[in-house]
Amino acid sequence: MQEPAPTPDGQVADAVKDNWVDLYAPAATRPYLRLSRADRPIGTWLLLIPCWWGLALSMLNSQQASWHDAWIALGCAIGAWLMRGAGCTWNDITDRDFDGQVERTRSRPIPSGQVSLRGAIVWMCVQALLAFCILLTFDPAAIRLGILALVPVAIYPFAKRFTWWPQVFLGLAFNWGALLAWTAHSGKLEAPAVVLYLAGIAWTLFYDTIYAHQDTEDDALIGIKSTARLFGDKTASWLRRFLMLTVGLMGIAVIFSAIENAHVLALVVALGGPWAMGWHMAWQLRGFDSENNDKLLQLFRANRDTGMIPLVFFAVALML
Repeated sequence: MQEPAPTPDGQVADAVKDNWVDLYAPAATRPYLRLSRADRPIGTWLLLIPCWWGLALSMLNSQQASWHDAWIALGCAIGAWLMRGAGCTWNDITDRDFDGQVERTRSRPIPSGQVSLRGAIVWMCVQALLAFCILLTFDPAAIRLGILALVPVAIYPFAKRFTWWPQVFLGLAFNWGALLAWTAHSGKLEAPAVVLYLAGIAWTLFYDTIYAHQDTEDDALIGIKSTARLFGDKTASWLRRFLMLTVGLMGIAVIFSAIENAHVLALVVALGGPWAMGWHMAWQLRGFDSENNDKLLQLFRANRDTGMIPLVFFAVALML
């Protein structure tokens, strides 16, 4: 195994420049916050956004809103931060040997020696328990879904060892919030939420294939599988397919959500969400360059905006 890459003050190589953890967090907390990826917030957004999609479309479906929905939105935000941190900690625990062999990940807290294995396990449990406390404030059906979400979260770190499609498992875990938030509002899981969930998985395949292209050389050396390695020079064609799947499935989810109770104008406006999201994904596709790691990271991080675009349309539709 290669020696950990030296970084100033323990900073992680792919952290956001001048992030709040490295600038303001107490020194003793920084290794644990880095372990939770608090210095790289894009993952929290990608976990949270499907929650807000699910909540918005569930409200559009029922044509009802209450102050509890505001708590669902806030609870999902806090829970996404905590569960993303717990999931990343679990991922780094299981990948601690692999991370030490990959240039981009050698500076992470466990392979660089900033956090012990025992400390990481304790930190993971603390985050998960706090998230569970928030989950207990939701509808019983949503609580059951939240507990079930631990299954794809637990499996994902191992997926890249046995399948060329680990991004599917990431999608299963990262978009679970679409199911949970829909159910937290409505009290039951319904078909539009499932279709929305599938749209989120297609979106994850899009953005995480872009992300995975940063590590293809190191992954090939150590035997890690990914869609980036699988698609190779055909990646752009596959990204186009994921784009179409995302837009098409989200459009179907919107129609299923709004067709019964929403005003026809609200339906039309809500359908603008996947349409505009598709154009933002097309912009990413035009800028895709598998050989330019800086560009790949920029495009990956741009997916916060990609996912927020439909929410603007959903919010307007809710007001009609």
